[in-house]
Amino acid sequence: MADSVPRQGARHGEAATEGGPQPDGYRGKPRIRADEQRTARSVRLSEPEYLRIAAGAKAVGMSVAGFLAHSGLAAARDQHRTAAAIATEQDVLTALFALRRQLGHANNNLNQAARALHLGLVPEDLDATIAAVHRAADGVRQVTARMTNPDEGTQAA
Repeated sequence: MADSVPRQGARHGEAATEGGPQPDGYRGKPRIRADEQRTARSVRLSEPEYLRIAAGAKAVGMSVAGFLAHSGLAAARDQHRTAAAIATEQDVLTALFALRRQLGHANNNLNQAARALHLGLVPEDLDATIAAVHRAADGVRQVTARMTNPDEGTQAA
């Protein structure tokens, strides 16, 4: 029994298959590394953001990390287009907040008009209030159109 093998099933002088100590002189498959190891970075994404990115990566046959890196570098190379897209998003958000305020004022005015109508009175500024509601609704339609078709607004620039 002086010639027993280190693990059952392993040939004498070869690697054990169970991950135990390796015989002297055994070297595994060499790992090919780049000259400089890349630093790992992390990104925080919401679940919908991750699912959208993962679907995009799958569609082009890339890993999520590779897709994020490629997309981020593409955006960094074309900063004018990226800045325009970000500016468009900021414009949309600004417009949405303004519309929210406008709708709040219109809501208050409509409530006052409804209260007056229930009392049998006709408010003086009812037509102006209805016009303000129509303007706010048109604004919501425009912002929605910009959000659903962002490329149409940026091509003219």
